[in-house]
Amino acid sequence: MKNITITLDDETAAWLRAEAGRRSLSVSRLVGELLRERNQELQAYERAMHDYFSRRPVLVELDQPLPKREELYDRPRFRR
Repeated sequence: MKNITITLDDETAAWLRAEAGRRSLSVSRLVGELLRERNQELQAYERAMHDYFSRRPVLVELDQPLPKREELYDRPRFRR
């Protein structure tokens, strides 16, 4: 493990101390966990994006024409 020094504004530092206390963790442990979670989220997103863009496009032939915009939005959910 590596030790690092970070600088935080007063509001963020106060929130961090309070949040660490609520979770019964040290500030250092909480920062490490938050960064690890964020890193995992970013890696999962990058993998998903890579998987999506590595696929070949699929053409779908339709038996009927696509609906018009007015037909799509003429539903109770979109009326005000």
